[in-house]
Amino acid sequence: MKAMTVSNAFFRRFLAVVAAGVMLSTAYVPASVAQTPPPAGLPDFTTIVEKADPAVVNIRTTATVPVRGGVGPGGNDPYELFRWFFGPEFQPPGGGQPSPNPRQRPQPSQPEERTVPRGVGSGFFISADGYILTNNHVVVDATDIYVTLTDGREFKAKVIGTDERTDVALIKIEAKDMTPLVIGDPKKLKKGQWVLAIGSPFGLDSTVTSGIVSAIGRDTGEYLPFIQTDVAVNPGNSGGPLINLEGEVVGINSQIISRSGGFMGISLAIPIDEAMRVVDQLRTTGKVTRGRVGVQIGEVGKDVAEAIGLPRAEGALVSSVEAEGPAEQAGVQPGDVILKFNNEPIKRWSDLPRIVGETKPGTRADMEVWRKGKSMTLSVKVGEIPAEKTAAAGKKAAPAPEPTNALGLGVVDVPADVQKKLRIKGGVQVKVAEGVAGKAGLQEGDIVLALNDTDVTSAKQFAELVAKLDKGRAAGLLVRRGDQTQWVAVPASK
Repeated sequence: MKAMTVSNAFFRRFLAVVAAGVMLSTAYVPASVAQTPPPAGLPDFTTIVEKADPAVVNIRTTATVPVRGGVGPGGNDPYELFRWFFGPEFQPPGGGQPSPNPRQRPQPSQPEERTVPRGVGSGFFISADGYILTNNHVVVDATDIYVTLTDGREFKAKVIGTDERTDVALIKIEAKDMTPLVIGDPKKLKKGQWVLAIGSPFGLDSTVTSGIVSAIGRDTGEYLPFIQTDVAVNPGNSGGPLINLEGEVVGINSQIISRSGGFMGISLAIPIDEAMRVVDQLRTTGKVTRGRVGVQIGEVGKDVAEAIGLPRAEGALVSSVEAEGPAEQAGVQPGDVILKFNNEPIKRWSDLPRIVGETKPGTRADMEVWRKGKSMTLSVKVGEIPAEKTAAAGKKAAPAPEPTNALGLGVVDVPADVQKKLRIKGGVQVKVAEGVAGKAGLQEGDIVLALNDTDVTSAKQFAELVAKLDKGRAAGLLVRRGDQTQWVAVPASK
């Protein structure tokens, strides 16, 4: 105890000396340094939340599911399941119900229906007369939809329309003088900007979380590019707004990327401008009409771009063209690379379905394509989704193959009847795939339609083309497999 007292006294003297030193050093700080303003703090979301919160709603859904009146075929005996396995002589502890007669056929229980909770989500008003925007997956298959406002009032909502492809749904309650959110412009978002979410994670309504924009136009292989943020979003946030610092809604919180099912720092929102295009149609007709051109597409890799002379690895590679579809009528061919549609550049292959889908069916659109080392413009009359056909697959040709060439391919001519069935001209069919071509993925039965910028017409001509290849660069083969056509880059042989 004494030692502790001495130590405390020493410690107090030490602090006094240090404090004096600090005061002296502070007195000699230059005025220019001493007057430097403190760094800016984190944004205050109070005003934004006060204005936006009344526009956000909690959505609760129920579903009617079929149930049976009891367990097992006998109806109400909870131990009958055990008798199925252990025989009619099984007796539960304490006796239970008498065992049924094994010779008597059990009467099936009558099917019943029961209303059960289906899920919880979020939404927000986009008009004062009760229109609410949310996710399709929040309301799909729901029997009843209940909307709770921040003031505690609850309304039963009706579905105006849904769109599975964009995961957007429009519902409505019979109410007036609601507080809608202001629609913002997601194209003005930049990485690093602050955003916040309001919703009902795990049913906890009016929960506010914040974060920053992590990426713009995040491509996940789905129909729309997403806004990626690190805003905490959990089950129940779906359908709620993503709001910028101006208090405008710029997205609909839709998905998280997680290994655990909970938030792990990556959340995805549907851009509000894309959602509002869908809403305009849902509000008018209750459904969404989209354009189509009748092509199947894939990605343009760097090796393929180099092989076909494309300056940049951009655009959508046409793998097949629907027979008598809009694209075929416009002159599109398998192996073309679509660079622009309706004057909009196709940076990624996944841009094309969205851009075409937003084009009104029946209208004409210019389409810039890359073919044989140069670009050309085609005019296509846009069709309407759905109704797509698939091209027929051909039979394998029977003639003996030519000896394998420098690419490791043994090929034969494609018979005329197969060419007619597949709607192709010329080409050679692979009978042997070895060497660099085999390693690149070519298989027996593939049909080679072009080598670099030259159409393949016969096995003899193909051999001559291969012999003239530059061994210092990859070769591009336009290959048909089944009803798919794609460019395959084959490395230079060594």
